[in-house]
Amino acid sequence: MIGALARKFFGSANDRRVKGYQSRVAAINALEPEVAALSDDALKARTAEFKAQLEAGKTLDDLLVPAFATVREAAKRTLGQRHFDVQLIGGMVLHEGDIAEMKTGEGKTLVATLAVYLNALAGQGVHVVTVNDYLAKRDSGWMGQIYSFLGLTTGVIVHGLDDAERQAAYACDITYGTNNEYGFDYLRDNMKYRLEDMVQRKHFYAIVDEVDSILIDEARTPLIISGPLDDRSEFYNTIDTFLPKLEKVIDFEVDEKQRTVTLTEAGMEKIETLLRDAGQLKGETLYDVENVSVVHHINQALRAHSLFNRDKDYIVRDDEVIIIDEFTGRMMQGRRYSEGLHQALEAKEHVTVQPENQTLASITFQNYFRMYKKLAGMTGTALTEADELFDIYKLEVVEVPTNVGIGRMDEDDEVYRTQDEKHAAILAEIERANARMQPVLVGTASIEKSEVLGEYLLKNGYKLIDFTKPKAMDKLYAAARSGKPAKLFAVLNARFHEQEAYIVAEAGVPGAITIATNMAGRGTDIKLGGSVEMRAQIETAEIADEAEKAAKIAEIKAEIERFREIVLNAKEVVEIEPAKGSKPAKTVEKPGGLYIMGSERHESRRIDNQLRGRSGRQGDPGRSKFFLSLEDDLMRIFGSDRLDTMLTRLGLKEGEAIIHPWINKALEKAQQKVEARNFDIRKNLLKYDDVQNDQRKVIFEQRVDLMQNDSVAETVNDMRRAFVEDLVTKHVPENQYAEQWDVAGLKEELKRVLDLDLPVDDWAKEEGIADEELLNRIEQKADEHMAAKVAQWGPDVMRYVEKTILLQTLDHLWREHLVMLDHLRQVIGLRGYGQRDPLQEYKAEAFNLFEAMIANLREAVTAQLMRVEIVPPDVQPELPVMEAHKLDYNTGEDEMAFANAALAPMGQQQPAVARDPNNQDTWGKVGRNEDCPCGSGKKFKHCHGRYA
Repeated sequence: MIGALARKFFGSANDRRVKGYQSRVAAINALEPEVAALSDDALKARTAEFKAQLEAGKTLDDLLVPAFATVREAAKRTLGQRHFDVQLIGGMVLHEGDIAEMKTGEGKTLVATLAVYLNALAGQGVHVVTVNDYLAKRDSGWMGQIYSFLGLTTGVIVHGLDDAERQAAYACDITYGTNNEYGFDYLRDNMKYRLEDMVQRKHFYAIVDEVDSILIDEARTPLIISGPLDDRSEFYNTIDTFLPKLEKVIDFEVDEKQRTVTLTEAGMEKIETLLRDAGQLKGETLYDVENVSVVHHINQALRAHSLFNRDKDYIVRDDEVIIIDEFTGRMMQGRRYSEGLHQALEAKEHVTVQPENQTLASITFQNYFRMYKKLAGMTGTALTEADELFDIYKLEVVEVPTNVGIGRMDEDDEVYRTQDEKHAAILAEIERANARMQPVLVGTASIEKSEVLGEYLLKNGYKLIDFTKPKAMDKLYAAARSGKPAKLFAVLNARFHEQEAYIVAEAGVPGAITIATNMAGRGTDIKLGGSVEMRAQIETAEIADEAEKAAKIAEIKAEIERFREIVLNAKEVVEIEPAKGSKPAKTVEKPGGLYIMGSERHESRRIDNQLRGRSGRQGDPGRSKFFLSLEDDLMRIFGSDRLDTMLTRLGLKEGEAIIHPWINKALEKAQQKVEARNFDIRKNLLKYDDVQNDQRKVIFEQRVDLMQNDSVAETVNDMRRAFVEDLVTKHVPENQYAEQWDVAGLKEELKRVLDLDLPVDDWAKEEGIADEELLNRIEQKADEHMAAKVAQWGPDVMRYVEKTILLQTLDHLWREHLVMLDHLRQVIGLRGYGQRDPLQEYKAEAFNLFEAMIANLREAVTAQLMRVEIVPPDVQPELPVMEAHKLDYNTGEDEMAFANAALAPMGQQQPAVARDPNNQDTWGKVGRNEDCPCGSGKKFKHCHGRYA
């Protein structure tokens, strides 16, 4: 009460902050006439002047007013667009390293140019982060005109570029790219073997478009570089044949809320019998340690069948299972779930099962974007997640006022008992809107639901527009001209990804009906009447004559203006029935414009707000309403089971809806609870990932230091001496008599690791010899051994070999360490049963593992260098394909991996030559997972390579 009163008199904190920008807005406006009078060359020359002023000691804040005025003028001359005052405020928020919340249609893409230009003057590179390749290419080409005019360079990072192209793009003043590409480039850079092969510069300043989508929705799914494991496709197909024989509830239980599936005791016994009959069970029971991986794959197969639905979570096309992004509804072409889940889906759908992968490097978006010295973001919906954005990223959300007031009417939700009743209500509402030529956008939560709704329209006399055919929209345009509805509709989901921009742009044509999956990050505004740019692009493509083309564009503009008037006047007058004994019925006029219909509520309020925000851009009128049923996922999983019973008792008949503001509030509360739960999950993930991140920083910084040094001889010498000292200390304890020394063990270890056959037993018999003297002799012999190798091959060759072995061994042990941390994370929760904090236990165990890895590094590098033999490279070794993934630790899923992220690390291992099983000198560098060359039949790491 007191807070509300204070806000009324003094304004909110947001209001006060926005007001604080007004003085600089006025200063920029005051400069406009002066800047407008400059010639193009004089305007361009201001960039060099600003850079000189920075070198002379001025700060970016000092240059904000003149720089913003310069960008505004450049935008007018290149794009024909002038920044509004509120856009200048948005630019200031971005420059200060915060989040600008600006409604759809307020021109966020143009706003970014202000902060981008100002910060690019520092010459350290500015990154603009988008949600997909289309937007990265579009925005870099579109806004790049401003930067180029002002003398700055612009690059773009998209999938499919080679390292040289990426280096060139990152070297530009401004680089556009997707969040995935930036993250994967960082991981790939830290797997390179030469500094000159790294593509990224330092992380100076980034602006994240659709910041809530990237930093909130995708924060749970770390980026992962992985390599292939052994092919087990037949095993997956075998496991899949068991699933139809299991019965839900009796053999396994599904928890949709927690996204988990568990076998019951009866299910365990049934699976054991099936595995035994198929010859896939090792030992007596599933609980035997040999069957750990079998149990894991059974669980993944259960999840694939119970929790993942075709046409919702993935689609099947051309013998492939293709993931659907839950937040955008787009196909993630070529990307894969890991941990065997994608293979389980492939077996389920009876397509070719591809090999599994193992983690080689990983990072979360949370930790990647926190590396930037300054981070900013923009979106239309961030206030609902303001606490999380500040808590994790220290980003404040500033709500920037709209240039023109919002004219959209947001109506109360309508709740029906069944899906069929809801679909009937949506159809009836579409019928009414279509009769008055009001364009309709129906939002759905999945491909499956968009197609169910599409089928419903087809059965009721509507026809689907085929965008694969030329002039697909002509019938709709003809109907708009005649004023008679054509009963045509379009479906926008992952199946029609190629036509996305066209479908979205034309969703505002009179009488248009568009069914779309999630509308986040579409990047194309829906303009009432249609898009001049999109129609001009298509309808003038074959016109060569410029005058004829100009005439056609003028004709299109005039028609779209007429269409816009039709849409604006598509109002609905509704007579509200009075309650008994009340006043007469009253008439309500509901606005025209784009009519948004939501077919269900999403778990996050932001996603619903993104859908609503498509209507009412730049002060346009519009409407929005959500149609729900008790069978919707949110209502079914998170709602009360008693709600259906209560509505029945209240006499809610078939086809009737309950409409009340209380229902909206109750749903909002449910969404808040889900959002809070998801926040806790992300926050918990971050606490665990921070442990790995601290170690990651140490390893990656160490790699860069090693690559920067021409020689690592001192480092490897220190490692060798440290290893020898540890070895002697272990076998020759301090303050013990020589008779108590483990001389035989020391001699054996020196031979195994250092390849030195030393008379340690004779030395130990010498009267008065001390452990220190013994250590000095061994170190001297080891140093002489390495000096001989340097003399044999020359210092330059040896320096190269030392650096290569050190980096390769560090990478190999780091990869094994990542696998160990993954396994540790999966089981550490069990420590909670012993009244111990799993997080603290994880930190302690992870530190111990890290120390062990460093000790192993010293031993492995020393052993390889002491044994290394250089042979001519007759055959270039073939590298395994490496892939990129996004892993969700909380649901057990690895999401969104793409198979085309092949790496080509420099400083390859020495190629294999003919190996004599009895002569280790001929073995060269042996892979740890290769069969041991001695012929024992064991893996090298379990035989002669067991030191690592």
